[in-house]
Amino acid sequence: MSSSPTNRLLAGLALTLAVVAGFSWFALRQIQGLRRLQTDIVERNRRDSLQLLRIQNDLHSLGLAMRDMVEGDQRYPLAAWKGEFSRTRADLEDALRLEAPLAPSSRTPEQQRHLGDSLERFWAACDRVFALAQAGREPEARALIRGVLQSEQAGITTTVARLLVGNNEAEERAAGEIQSIYAGVARNIYWLIAAVLIAITATSLYLIQSNRRVFQKLAELTGRLITVQEEVLRAVSRELHDEFGQILTAVGAMLGRAEKQGVPADSPLRTELGEVRQVAQAALESLRNLSQTFHPTILDDYGLEKALEWFCRRFEKQTGIAVQYEKQGEGDSVGEEVAIHVFRILQEALNNVARHAKTSSASVRVRLGEGRLQLEVEDHGVGF
Repeated sequence: MSSSPTNRLLAGLALTLAVVAGFSWFALRQIQGLRRLQTDIVERNRRDSLQLLRIQNDLHSLGLAMRDMVEGDQRYPLAAWKGEFSRTRADLEDALRLEAPLAPSSRTPEQQRHLGDSLERFWAACDRVFALAQAGREPEARALIRGVLQSEQAGITTTVARLLVGNNEAEERAAGEIQSIYAGVARNIYWLIAAVLIAITATSLYLIQSNRRVFQKLAELTGRLITVQEEVLRAVSRELHDEFGQILTAVGAMLGRAEKQGVPADSPLRTELGEVRQVAQAALESLRNLSQTFHPTILDDYGLEKALEWFCRRFEKQTGIAVQYEKQGEGDSVGEEVAIHVFRILQEALNNVARHAKTSSASVRVRLGEGRLQLEVEDHGVGF
């Protein structure tokens, strides 16, 4: 006898849950990596780029101011520009202070120090320019602006532009990694869906196959039970008909002979013997009806069609419900097992009509064909 499929189904369920849990853990790790990229790289680069743009804008303002100081038509004294330079210096130092911790990991400490050193040299040169301007040596101050400040400012601007390009490249690399993570997660989801569908399909097929085997065994067992039941009913019917029927027949015959032998016609004993013989005859009729109910001998002697018609007439006499029997077509004789099943179906259907339909008529139609038999029982009662 095959083992129960429960253990295999539980193992399959546990395996499926383990796969889902493993994938969920892996997907969470991927999402955490994606969050790290977006927070630690993309967002950090964006904020760093904003500070670099702020520095670049301040450098551009200084460049315009130095151009006006050297080549402007308005003849302001150079010392008058010191306040603007001081405000720009304060803004630049604040931007540099905020930018330093936001620098991407791809930027080397030497690059970061180079920017700070360049700004220190620039401001030192600015201090010398304004010191010369305050001392009344503006031609020397303008020469220092042309020779040192503007070149320092151009170098710092180039450095900041390179840092911005580096940030953009880092963002592009991060975007590529993010796309790779998205593609990996999507691919893994597809694999998981495929695995789950395969597991569900395999489990469903296994359940279908197991149920089919179970139902097949049930059908075989039911068939054997019905066969055994019919054999028992046939044996009981034969015993009732042959043994007890013969006994009651013999009793009736003996009572008849006793009634005729030496009993006066006006004797009470003759009347009592007649009544006993009638009781024996009634018992014999009941026994024969019971025997036919258990297993109709007409089914074995004349076949299914005659047995169905006989039962309709017998049912009509017993219940008073008019049964219209109709047969259509001609077909091959059916086997003994099929015949008894069809007879039991008709028997149960008409008994239900008598118990529940509350009707005075019913119809039974039998349609025969090549390899086909159709039985239809109809009534117009109250129904369910």
